[in-house]
Amino acid sequence: MEKITRIFIDTSKQIFQLHGVNAAEVVVLRKAVRRSQMLAVFGKLEPCVVGLEACGASHHWARVLRELGHEVKLIAPQHVKPYVKRNKNDGRDAEGGCEAMSRPTMEFVPVKTAQEQAGLMLLGVRERLVRTRTQLTNAIRGHAAELGLIAPRGLDKIEPLLARIADDESLPALARALFALQAAEHAELVARLKIVEAELVAWHRQNALSRRLAQIPSVGPVGAAMLALKTPDPKAFKSARHFAAWIGLTPKDHSTAGKLRLGRITRAGDEALRSTLVVGATAVIQQARAGRGRPSPWLVALLKRKPPKLAAVALANKVARIAWRMMATGQDYDPSRLTRPLAEAV
Repeated sequence: MEKITRIFIDTSKQIFQLHGVNAAEVVVLRKAVRRSQMLAVFGKLEPCVVGLEACGASHHWARVLRELGHEVKLIAPQHVKPYVKRNKNDGRDAEGGCEAMSRPTMEFVPVKTAQEQAGLMLLGVRERLVRTRTQLTNAIRGHAAELGLIAPRGLDKIEPLLARIADDESLPALARALFALQAAEHAELVARLKIVEAELVAWHRQNALSRRLAQIPSVGPVGAAMLALKTPDPKAFKSARHFAAWIGLTPKDHSTAGKLRLGRITRAGDEALRSTLVVGATAVIQQARAGRGRPSPWLVALLKRKPPKLAAVALANKVARIAWRMMATGQDYDPSRLTRPLAEAV
């Protein structure tokens, strides 16, 4: 077999499709390989560039292939799709991925370590527990309202509501039994969430980068951990604006014929990270509107011109840019940055 310079792997549960080319871009490998055969196949190959879509288990395979001496590049699936020809199948997907990874302007996803993925797992477990708690509390409120029991909004109002229900003997016995079941589920969820959040705070305190990022106003331990874990290589972004665009905090561009048309934010990238930054910015704005804290002159002027929700997105954008600068340069937080115009804050 001719020397292979580039291989792309189209992964699945059991069958992996390989597509390889030589230095002259001539196809020299088209092969379907079982998962159990992957180590044997790549162990026999001379070191080359291997590409995979950044999806489930791709970081694991990237680490394994690197140990075998290969250079591994991960590509976002949306960047592979334009190179896949008609009549889609595994072979076409692998061929399109091999072509995509050869483009000089292609952007690649940094390979995460097992420790970084464990940290991301911690964030994922917390997110799932929070989502489940929200669903359960909404269900409790809804069922209680059907029986004429209304409680104020807020997570701290659920336990008093459940206590009222337990003491109300006028309710049907079946309803009280079901509410007791939901109360036990709620207590278990809260206990699990406390354990996970304690683990997250412990990770945050042990990570120097996360502690530095938490110095930024509106960024707490959760937001700092997200920024640190989900941006293993900040220098992969050309500028702070590229980083904010990756999170989805920049406007959509619909410009044509020399006319600039900017719409709402793209909402691309990681939804959890974007949401956390916006929620943190919203908290800062609430304090500023209530006359508490020391808001920056930039934020005060922005709130005079724009509604609070739009200002929160703008502040989240600015915080993301400052965070990128801190991650890329290793600098500490400079409070004066939030008092400067947006173009100067990066």
